[in-house]
Amino acid sequence: MTTYGHGGDVNSFAAHCGCALEEVIDLSSNINFITPNVDFSSVTLNAYPSYERLTETLAEHYGVTSEEVELFNGGSSAIFTLLRFFDNLTCTIYSPAYLEYKKASHLHGKKVCLINRFEAMDTEVEENSLVIFVNPSTPDGHYYEIETLIQMWIVKNCTILIDESFLEFCGGESATRYLQTYDKLYVLKSQTKFYGCAGVRVGIVLSSRENIRTLREKEPLWKISALDSHFLITALADEPFRARSHALNDEAKRYLKTLLDLSALFEEVFESDANFFLVRLAHMNAKEFQEKLIPHRIMVRDCSNFDFLDERYVRIAVKSVSELKRFEIAITNITSEMREGTISKTDKKSAREDCGGE
Repeated sequence: MTTYGHGGDVNSFAAHCGCALEEVIDLSSNINFITPNVDFSSVTLNAYPSYERLTETLAEHYGVTSEEVELFNGGSSAIFTLLRFFDNLTCTIYSPAYLEYKKASHLHGKKVCLINRFEAMDTEVEENSLVIFVNPSTPDGHYYEIETLIQMWIVKNCTILIDESFLEFCGGESATRYLQTYDKLYVLKSQTKFYGCAGVRVGIVLSSRENIRTLREKEPLWKISALDSHFLITALADEPFRARSHALNDEAKRYLKTLLDLSALFEEVFESDANFFLVRLAHMNAKEFQEKLIPHRIMVRDCSNFDFLDERYVRIAVKSVSELKRFEIAITNITSEMREGTISKTDKKSAREDCGGE
């Protein structure tokens, strides 16, 4: 596992398995398995894109004004731009967190301080530092009530970046409610996750009008395509998609949680408010588990490169019930194989003892 590696590399996995892409079930990627139905036939491609309609649509959707929205070519692009834009010398990341934050912080010469979310949430942060908080978190999907934390960060005069890329899966309250009262707050929302569109690159940053104006001055005029814009405008207007997505994700998530809770393969299953679960394996490490899933053409996310996690942590995404049934068969088979292997070892030991062997 590389330092900043992530899930979702389906092409490499299929090549490694020697199978077609269609045979792979990707439980490593936390992208919505429900996608909006979008017709691109009306999109004009021989003219430069205009973003006014998209910006207005996003502003209305998130309860802000158009002057408080800036577009980016995906959430990761926004992260690297912001880390270059912020002049804070110290970056405090509540971890484990999306690894691109640490990568971008090091790239732009920040001193990185990590706070363990699982054990030390009340740790004091450095005054005037940049604070990064992913909510709901990754890789565990926990949604935090952060009002007390925000008040602490404000007292410390911190620049605050809240990543809410998974918020639409759980319906928690957004930090955008603080935009009018604190002028060093930035809220990032990747559109990829909920709208199931990793190939459509749209991320947004919400902040005060002055912050967005300053940010735009340092950005290129065109950053996303007309196809990206059209997709998202259509998706945001698709209320039936949103309702269907929540219903099917909730059903599949309950199914997956039951599988994980009942399986002897997992020592701990973390409660999640997002569309994935973090688990700790009971009897093997993540790489061994990944290898055992290869015959079943199933990918999961090795989380050993996340801060404060070890080689036994894995993230498993919510997908369709039919795909999760294949996962159920896989973990049932793996459990049986491990049990048979244990019995075999016990029988061999007993035989040696019967013969007077060591």
